[in-house]
Amino acid sequence: MSRAIGIDLGTTFSAIAVLNEFGKAEIIPNAEGERVTPSVVYFGDGDSVVVGSVAKNSAVSDPYNVVEFIKRQMGNADYVFTHGDAEYGPEQISALILKKLRQDAERLLGEEVNDAVITVPAYFDDARRRATINAGKIAGLNVLRIINEPTAAALAYGLTNASEQRIMVYDLGGGTFDVTVMDVARGEITVVATDGDHMLGGNDFDDQIMLYVNDAFKREHGVDLLAEMEVQQDLRQRAEAAKKTLSSRPSAKISMSASGKRLTVDLTREQLEQMTGHLLERTKMLVESVMSEAKTAWGQIDTVLLVGGSTRMPMVPQMIERMSGKAPSQ
Repeated sequence: MSRAIGIDLGTTFSAIAVLNEFGKAEIIPNAEGERVTPSVVYFGDGDSVVVGSVAKNSAVSDPYNVVEFIKRQMGNADYVFTHGDAEYGPEQISALILKKLRQDAERLLGEEVNDAVITVPAYFDDARRRATINAGKIAGLNVLRIINEPTAAALAYGLTNASEQRIMVYDLGGGTFDVTVMDVARGEITVVATDGDHMLGGNDFDDQIMLYVNDAFKREHGVDLLAEMEVQQDLRQRAEAAKKTLSSRPSAKISMSASGKRLTVDLTREQLEQMTGHLLERTKMLVESVMSEAKTAWGQIDTVLLVGGSTRMPMVPQMIERMSGKAPSQ
């Protein structure tokens, strides 16, 4: 009997895991040796389809044939991506990502993989959950269960082994945000309140950096970096890299070339926090709304768990500590 895999089907990155011989979840690296796979699909010539880092890098050279952030479209019956004579909905594109993950798992495990558990945001409605299951089926997977991402986080961090407690999971990923208050008692997890924004994530923080650099470039050279898709994608990748740098360093440099012109822009962590403060405030409002719905005071929250790559930005744990009066778990 083949083993089931666990899949985190993310907006910007996806990951696969399997239970090892000790009963612990263990990340399976992809065929490229990476622990996470970019949730990006590149449609090349003919029937050629590439998923992952190569597809993400192709966004600069051939942006019109690249699909990113498809998770934001799950359950949207009106979304269609056209390539040649073929049309792809969110389920078909997500299935291509899942197929890549499945093949990578089979390559490492040395056996056929048929069963999977897939995570979704807790606030996903029935249409989005059904779309996720259908994507799995298209990829040739028997979806044993759809599990809420906050529940998966609590399981992964071993919080279910503790005594009775009330947990908040603050999940700020690359493309989506959600916050959940849950009770853990005797190994069982009960969601008390949850909410989220599927159009808010690290990508939106990147957008603010892009606008900042573009304004500087226009002032200096009169060139709009956002006018051409290829240059825009190059700027996006450089903005994302700068954001990551600012999570560990106080400043970063962003160098851009376009129309024979070149400019290096300095960006400090303080500037990033100022230009993205309104985005962080949106997460704060949702946190307060969920706390109110759960009829919970901060003194009743035993653990605040930060999940998602975007929570590595120092301003996120700092805000949570100001709100809750306690350092969150990262």
